[in-house]
Formats: sequence, structure tokens, C-alpha cells
Amino acid sequence: MTESWATFGADLHLDLTAGRGRGGLRAGLTEALREAARSGRLAAGTRLPSSRTLAADLGIARNTVAEAYAELVAEGWLTARQGSGTRVAERARLRRPAAAARVRRPARRGPAYSLVPGSPDLGGFPRAAWLSAARRALTGAPNEAFGYAVDMRGRIELRQALAGYLARARGVYADPERIVLCAGFLHGLTLLAGVLRARRVREVAVEGYGLDFHRDLLVRAGLRTRPLGVDGEGARTGELTAAAGAVLLTPAHQFPTGVALTPARRAAAVDWARSTGGLILEDDYDGEFRYDRQPVGALQGLDPDRVVYLGTASKSLAPGLRMGWMVVPPGLVEEVLAAKGPTDWVCSALDQLTLAEFITSGAYDRHVRGMRLRYRRRRDELVAAVGDRVAVSGIAAGLHAVLDLPAGTERSVLQSAAWQDLALHGLRSFRHPQAGALPRDAVVVGYGTPSDSAWSPTLAALAAALP
Repeated sequence: MTESWATFGADLHLDLTAGRGRGGLRAGLTEALREAARSGRLAAGTRLPSSRTLAADLGIARNTVAEAYAELVAEGWLTARQGSGTRVAERARLRRPAAAARVRRPARRGPAYSLVPGSPDLGGFPRAAWLSAARRALTGAPNEAFGYAVDMRGRIELRQALAGYLARARGVYADPERIVLCAGFLHGLTLLAGVLRARRVREVAVEGYGLDFHRDLLVRAGLRTRPLGVDGEGARTGELTAAAGAVLLTPAHQFPTGVALTPARRAAAVDWARSTGGLILEDDYDGEFRYDRQPVGALQGLDPDRVVYLGTASKSLAPGLRMGWMVVPPGLVEEVLAAKGPTDWVCSALDQLTLAEFITSGAYDRHVRGMRLRYRRRRDELVAAVGDRVAVSGIAAGLHAVLDLPAGTERSVLQSAAWQDLALHGLRSFRHPQAGALPRDAVVVGYGTPSDSAWSPTLAALAAALP
């Protein structure tokens, strides 16, 4: 049976009234196609007609069809490739009701290539060194480590190891008694949001560019978020007011723009915290990775009594470890522990002991140095591949870069990336909805994400997607 729409063998019923009240004809068409894929009426792999053909069949504008297709490609319901046309994505069959999924076909799990920021190269996890540390930790573990947790701050062995490492590598004042272990940054932020709510804080200032799920977490906790402008010197901390009870910052490497918070703006943030009694929540998500600059120390070192320092092993080792830590001001420790509750559900004692051994043996430093060289090579290859066509910024540190695009081209580049089967995020997707200035056109490239074997084809797909 041929795959052309005209000889497909059956008419396709599309109810364009669904969603029209929320966004007109395009919304109706988008919802109708989405529902057809979701329910299984359009089987995975089915080739859709061209935008011109479907527009003629439905009696609507071609741009309406093209925009509906682009939205569904971005959501993952459709795929678009040159020479293959627009098709129902294989993964769509996984979302159907069980009764509609009787024909078994191999399922694709997302695009072939990914430059989505936020992940390290998982193939770089130091399996052998970690296994050695785990064996030593298990051999030396006291019997009580296998029982229920007694100290909700976490194992003292790991807190002591972290205190030494953070003081040496990040300039953090970290007494083990003030370190609270958690299951990653989101868990730590959840605990702090509960503390702020209990303190009757109503508003938290955030950077104008950042992760939406961080903002959503704060909103779900009953806190408003107010954006601070972000420019070449980082967040505009001079905009902080007494209305905010806390501010969430990424001072060492602003996410996603990649700039470091300047000394003057660091001082302004600390002055605000001291004068208003507010708290600074410092997300030091990839502070170990710097290339062309001297290390930028943690903001916490300027005032340990007003800054909560949050770090994780998610970028330096792997997010699957679910290991994070907070260095908390003395007056906040008991409130954080109360928010954590009487039972530690998330942090395995053996994993804590293994990470403690990994740090104290020097294996952690060796791993970070090795990964720093690997990521620097990737960054250099990225700049060599695209630097003559677009401006590349935010590359002095971290695991991602920002590629500035000609005005008005961000959406078309993302659509082109979808044609290349490449997952790519635009800078606009990180913008706070209430941020005042219009964002520049750019894409955020997570060059730490691909495996070594996928790096070259991923870089080629990016180059093909750029104007």
C-alpha cells in the first residue's frame, strides 16, 4: 500500500472545533491531529499530507497547517525529515490507550540527536573508580550504617568530606554540622520553599532567564516569583526589593546565558540580604567546570549567614545518583530538618559512604579534571564548527553554550533542527513569562549531553540546522 495521502485508502476525520475557543482554527487543527495520534487513529509512522495538500483538502490557509505541524513536531507527536515528509512519531503509540496499541512496532525514544542542556556525558561516569570506592566504603562501614538513619542531615562521613572539598575547591564556609544532604537540587529547593512559606515569605526573586520547573516548584509551594533582568554582568541584583524574602541565583555561571555575576552585583545581593533579612539561594550547578578563566568562588563565602549554598553530583558525576547537599546558615538548620521530616526517604547510606570515600581518596578530583579536559575539547570543536556563522557565548565554563542567531530566526532554526532529528532548545523557552525585555534570538547548546560516539553526528546535525 502506498503512503501517499490520496491513496491511503481511508478518509481522515478531523474535528476542527476542538480547541478553537482557545486559539482559533490553528488550535482546532492542532488538537485534532494530536488526538488522532494519541488515540491511535493515526498509526505511528503514518505519513501526513504536505501542508499545501491538507490546506487544500480542509479549505484553510497553508500557514495554518504548517504552524500546527511545527507545534506537534516540537511536542514530539510528529517528526519531520527532508525526503521523508511529516509522519506520526513512533513514540506516539506509547501514549495510546491499551486497546489501541495491539500492533507491536519498535518504539523510538525521542530524537536521534540531543543538545538539550542540563546533562553531563553519562558515558563518562567513572564506573571502575566508583566500584573501588564502593567496595572500600562497604568494607569499612560501621554496622549502624545499615540501620535507620539517626541524623537527618546525612552521614557524618560524607558531610565531613564535603566540608573539606567545598572549602578547598569552591571557597565555601562549610561546617559539617551545617551541611544537609538531599536528593538533588529540586529536593533541596522543595525543602527551602517549605521553610520560606513557614516564615510567611510570599515572593522569591529569580533570574529573568532560568529553568521553568524551578519557578513552577516555588509557585506550587505558594510563592510568587518576580524576575530580575539578566545582562552581560549576570542578574541585576540592584533590582532586588524588600518585597522578596529570598532570591534564587546562579552566580558562578548564570543559566542559561553563561555569564558570571560580577563582584559589584555579588556585593549588591549580599547588601540586600543584610538590610532586608532576605536569603540568597545559590545554585552552584556546574562550578567545577571552567576553562578560560580563573575559578569563580561561591557567593556563599561573602556571607555564610545569609546564603544557602546548594550543590549536587548531577553534573560532575551523574544525575542518577540523586545526591545533593545544602550548606545552611546556622539559624536555618533546624527549620530545614523539620521540613525534611523524621524519615530520610531518599539518600542511601551506602551511596553516601561511597561518595565520601570517592572524595577523600582523591578520585573525585581526578575525575573532574579528566571531564574538564573532555568538555573543553568539545567546546572547542563546537566553536570551530559553527563559530564562523554565529556568535558563541557563555563558553568560559560549564557544559553549555549560547549561539546567537540573526533576529527573527530562532523558531526557524528549531524547526530545522527538528528536520535533522535534533533536540535543541531556544533561549526564549528559558525566559520568565513576566520578564520585561524581549529576548534575543538564540539557541542553548548542551555539549555535555551526547555520548562520545554520538558527538560528531550531533555536531553535524547542528551545523545543518543553522542559517
